[in-house]
Amino acid sequence: MTAWRPLPRPGLARLHQFLLALVFLTRLPLGRFLPDRVLPLSGSLWAFPLVGALIGALAGLPLLLDGPPLLLAAGAVTLAVWLTGALHEDALADFTDAAGGRDRESRLRIMRDSHIGSYGVMALILATALRIAALTVAGPAALIAACAGGRTAIVLAMAALPPARSDGLGRAAGRPSGGAIGIAALIAVLILLPQGWAGLAAALAGLAVLSLVIRQARRWLGGQTGDVLGSASLLTETAMLVVFAMLK
Repeated sequence: MTAWRPLPRPGLARLHQFLLALVFLTRLPLGRFLPDRVLPLSGSLWAFPLVGALIGALAGLPLLLDGPPLLLAAGAVTLAVWLTGALHEDALADFTDAAGGRDRESRLRIMRDSHIGSYGVMALILATALRIAALTVAGPAALIAACAGGRTAIVLAMAALPPARSDGLGRAAGRPSGGAIGIAALIAVLILLPQGWAGLAAALAGLAVLSLVIRQARRWLGGQTGDVLGSASLLTETAMLVVFAMLK
């Protein structure tokens, strides 16, 4: 006879979903706190902006110190890369390298190649330079908002695009429900509210860049992959930081 197990309480289930989002989006060693059963990543998508805000808060700690602004900004970006294990940077390199493909199949093959090409190298250099330059002016609050916006972009891209492959992260993660999209968007808006008009301008810039990534992914691949989602996150975050810096 199979032993009966009570269903987890709603609050505990939400906590597990938040922890799963943390484990997925960061390298923080929190996996041991998850339950033994397999949790679908789609159930954790609502928490992506919260995880983004936490990443921004931790990465922004160097910006609170006294010192050369360029050095502190470089430290903040370095800490963000360490916290995420360069997850989105790797995705951006792979996605931009796909520009060298001639058709959908060749682009998907390039994106799975472990080698990095000139497109990927330049994309990483430019994105990193823009983030560091922006953080020499923008403060920790702007980084928190931009990181939350970048992770919200993942949820929106998953809603806008079907999986491009029959396997891989884009397929395994599933599609976000309407409730997950709504909660993620609401959390992102609440995090942006203290930034006032600058937050609105940054959000519009992030949405504009996200729409370009979605359009390019649809044109190149016919859908999304993990590399598309990571690129959407990093480029949205970068665009928001640039606007925050410009309006400082």
